[in-house]
Amino acid sequence: MALKKISTSQVELGMFIHGFQGNWLSHPFWKARFVLSDEDKLETLRASKLDAIIIDTDRGIDLPANEDRAAATVVSAPRPNGTMQSRQFESRTMPRPAPVIARPTGGDSAAFRSGPVPMAREFGKARQTAGKARKVISKVFLEARLGKAPRVAEVTPVVEDIYASIQRNPYAFSGLMRCKAESETIYQHMLSVSALMISLARQMKLSPNDTRNAGMAGLLLDVGVSRLYVNIDPHAGGISAIPSDVWHRHPYIGKDLLEAAGEVPEDVLNAVMRHHERLDGTGFPQNLSGSQVDLLSRMAAVCDTYDHIVSGMLNGHAADPANAMQELIEMRDVFDGEVLDRFVEALGVYPVGSFVLLRSERIAMVIDQNPEEPAAPTVRTFYSLANRKRIVPKTIVLSNCFGEDAIIGVESLDGLGLPPVEELREQILTGKSAQD
Repeated sequence: MALKKISTSQVELGMFIHGFQGNWLSHPFWKARFVLSDEDKLETLRASKLDAIIIDTDRGIDLPANEDRAAATVVSAPRPNGTMQSRQFESRTMPRPAPVIARPTGGDSAAFRSGPVPMAREFGKARQTAGKARKVISKVFLEARLGKAPRVAEVTPVVEDIYASIQRNPYAFSGLMRCKAESETIYQHMLSVSALMISLARQMKLSPNDTRNAGMAGLLLDVGVSRLYVNIDPHAGGISAIPSDVWHRHPYIGKDLLEAAGEVPEDVLNAVMRHHERLDGTGFPQNLSGSQVDLLSRMAAVCDTYDHIVSGMLNGHAADPANAMQELIEMRDVFDGEVLDRFVEALGVYPVGSFVLLRSERIAMVIDQNPEEPAAPTVRTFYSLANRKRIVPKTIVLSNCFGEDAIIGVESLDGLGLPPVEELREQILTGKSAQD
């Protein structure tokens, strides 16, 4: 490996980009190592604010012969215990959002040649990702309570890990968030909204940098809640139990905390400040409307509201994901209609985790989506209304079942003697549900 540090002005097509030096926010790509073969990427790198670029001359071209090669710096290959920044970009490759899921690095590459990683397989990885992320977010939240500004470098790996999970399977991480919570409601909400923002950004085909910012914004939208000392848990009544004059302060607090941290993108700061604004001017804290609300804030408004409804944070009553989606659609006038349409496409009319009644009088849970037919997901049956008992689970791809069955509507599980919905979802998503 022959590594060389060059300036951004020296970058040429055909070089193998090994890494970057400088603020990670100036890094214009999800992927840190690649052969530079695209004119647009070349111009983006040259225009970036990176301090330097590391190239590998064994895997790509060297500086042109007429360049002053002495001006370039030869660097040693990084050791396994190198700097945090080096490890960060070596351990993760973040593919550019695209209509088809990109092939990842490492052990999952074979699986991606034939499509996304199966839900049950990715569910376990998503759990590990969420477990690590909760520790980071818990630390950030607790430090914010002490008045310490969150450090961007700490939350960056969380966003990247969530993105990687969504790349492997678009629905596993969000499905996990609808299962039994293993942390405080606010931490669960922050992780969930980050995943929703990344999914929405991918559906909207935003640039890698904008997708990164969307995930970070989702993760930090409610960091200001740390200084309110309020209980937003559903069993305490949720947000509706908090005086509005207190609740309306958290966007200001969050933005102030992040501004003090420095290095936070302006788009992220705006979303933290404006995620409760509405296009008709009925939001808070500034009653902005129309074009005063930027795109990332419009996206945040949709994702944040959806998770409030489905988690029970809004009024203390958790909603089925499909009912939450319908409620969101009915609020279309206050949101950006185009953004909302892309959100529905990303999650489906019946999002993963929804309980539905089929024409066959069986109850099923949505376990996967067909992007081409958002109203015809893949479901797994588990209960017969006719026999009033659990049944051996059966998976049905409704978009390709040739009329075998169809969704009639969302179904309540009250009075059926089933486990709590969070536990039931986890059983079904992991494929471990058994006949009772």
